[in-house]
Amino acid sequence: MSVFSTPDFADHEQVVFCSDERSGLKAIIAVHNSNLGPALGGCRMWPYASEDEAVRDVLRLSRGMTYKSAIANLKLGGGKSVIIGNPRTDKTPELLRAFARAVENLNGRYVAAEDSGTGVADMQYMSQFTRHVSGVREKPAEHGTRSGDPSPSTAYGTFVGIRAAVKERLGRESLEGLRVAVQGLGHVGLDLARRLKDVGAELWVTDLYREPLLAAGKELGATVVAPEDIFALDVEVFAPCAMGAVLNDRTIPQLKAKIVAGAANNQLAEPRHGASLMERGILYAPDYVINAGGIIDVYYERIGNFDAAALRRHIDGIHDNLIEIFARARKEERPTGEVADAIAEERFKR
Repeated sequence: MSVFSTPDFADHEQVVFCSDERSGLKAIIAVHNSNLGPALGGCRMWPYASEDEAVRDVLRLSRGMTYKSAIANLKLGGGKSVIIGNPRTDKTPELLRAFARAVENLNGRYVAAEDSGTGVADMQYMSQFTRHVSGVREKPAEHGTRSGDPSPSTAYGTFVGIRAAVKERLGRESLEGLRVAVQGLGHVGLDLARRLKDVGAELWVTDLYREPLLAAGKELGATVVAPEDIFALDVEVFAPCAMGAVLNDRTIPQLKAKIVAGAANNQLAEPRHGASLMERGILYAPDYVINAGGIIDVYYERIGNFDAAALRRHIDGIHDNLIEIFARARKEERPTGEVADAIAEERFKR
């Protein structure tokens, strides 16, 4: 297995391979950049088809966290971790404890939070064995309190970002009647779908699991489609909210949507696919810009004296960040992802 020479290595500061024979833990922690602060990023648990796939995912995800925190003006670096395994069958207290101890051994260079396959309860359990976890404390909410789960903030930020993209590409403020295809109905995708439904959008949804599809069909009146059919729907917005690399040579030609704006990380299989979208007249909201609500939420938890109003204002700033990126991309005739990268690099490479 090659690490240093892989294109996704991208000048990572540290990559740690963790294993524990008793619990069966096989995990990777990647610290991409810590110029602006400790490398904070989620812990993903997924049944990767190969170790190479896991390495590629953690490297891409951790790099994305550097750019995400920088463009959101947070004093954080970028990191990520992955645990190889099925979260529904392989996750045990022993495995989480072993992983927490691996995180603790990095002495704060990496701070873990929830991600696909892990949740608040997992982070709370891990906090018994490491100081370096976030997203574990109850926070003020509109009605009482809510858990440390940052996914509502991710969903809200994505919703704000869709408004910006619709304004830019379609020239309209209202989302009523907007046709949206949501790929993935985890915590973020389902929350986003609810927000869109509340403002009158029409929904088409898909997921690998049956339960959230039943909920979306019954609660939201969404049209359920097979995973392979979600790309070619006649909608205005395609919202990827599942795994990465879904925008590629096979799927981009199928798209009829005028906008791609969703919460998934690393949506472009390769950077060149941003240019492919632009050539087809599809406006792409760079993933780490539009989905930054979660990391903003966790940052406000870390700095103490959690201020819900300040958090919301900061997440609302995703709208203006995207409008700036769209304007520069239009003026410079460049893909939006390239413009976002340039702005982020100006911040974290100082």
